[in-house]
Amino acid sequence: MRGLIRLSLVFPALSASLGAGALALWPIGTAEPAAFPTGDAARGAYLARASGCVSCHTNAAAGGLALAGGAPLDTPFGTFVPPNITPHPEGGIGLWTIQDFAKAIRQGVSPEGDPYYPVFTYSFYAGFTEQEIADLWEAFRSVPPVAEAAAPHDVGFPFSFRSGLKLWRFAYFEAPETDALLGTSSPWNRGRVLVEGAAHCAACHTGRNLAGGLKDGERFAGNASLPGGSKAPSILVGDLLARGWTVPNLAYALDSGLLPNGDAFGGSMAEVVAEGTSYITDADRAAIATYLLDPEGTGIVPAPAPLPDGTPMAAGMDHSQMVMSNEN
Repeated sequence: MRGLIRLSLVFPALSASLGAGALALWPIGTAEPAAFPTGDAARGAYLARASGCVSCHTNAAAGGLALAGGAPLDTPFGTFVPPNITPHPEGGIGLWTIQDFAKAIRQGVSPEGDPYYPVFTYSFYAGFTEQEIADLWEAFRSVPPVAEAAAPHDVGFPFSFRSGLKLWRFAYFEAPETDALLGTSSPWNRGRVLVEGAAHCAACHTGRNLAGGLKDGERFAGNASLPGGSKAPSILVGDLLARGWTVPNLAYALDSGLLPNGDAFGGSMAEVVAEGTSYITDADRAAIATYLLDPEGTGIVPAPAPLPDGTPMAAGMDHSQMVMSNEN
């Protein structure tokens, strides 16, 4: 059944034949709990950094205010603008309830019951607990409200037909596998939670099919068609090792932005580091690196390929060993 739905997403006319009215009446999502635990804004702010909320919903390059709306994302389906998620009642999400917030984050459904475009990586957040939702809620409510709403999306037909996204959601919405595995280390399991869930690494480092879904069998194998025309390299373990990555220097790169060859991250990854991973703990950065370089949880990370002679081994050095600017 899902295979037929995926085919219909590639050929919008087939989707249309199902009936626009039927799709519009098709309810999606489930009720969120009537009560949530007390949230902690500091924990929520940390999770927001780890999850990319700040880097996506803040147009830092244009001097935008925190969470007041992100830079436009140009895609084959149109241009998407991450919305204002400050607590302003008109420009942001100030009129939402925590249930509205939870349903948006974990299910990709708006307060009006409409599906969000999958440029919003909600499927990776589907496993967030009630406590994590409450923490994020308190963090977002503590941000200064910004009255100006972000610009609307610029999406043409048939992708402007939001009810059709219900088919996309049915075909591709799956919660990430983040449960702890017996026999693996605590750092590995923590890395699994971050890589597969909050940090949503696959969203950028996996190619997309014609319907905008992640390509089967190509997880972490790289993506040549990121918004804006940039690319994300493969982060499969063999490719990481071939480029000289180790757990220490990958963890360091997630803090400093420096590569093993002395170069620096560019494009969207530079933003991820500047607004996200540079704010998380050393332990969490090491956990991400551990999971990526030991995906099977064996406890053994192979040695990387040697870098060419004369390559400056910048990444992996202690902060005190080099002069650098990392003001965030």
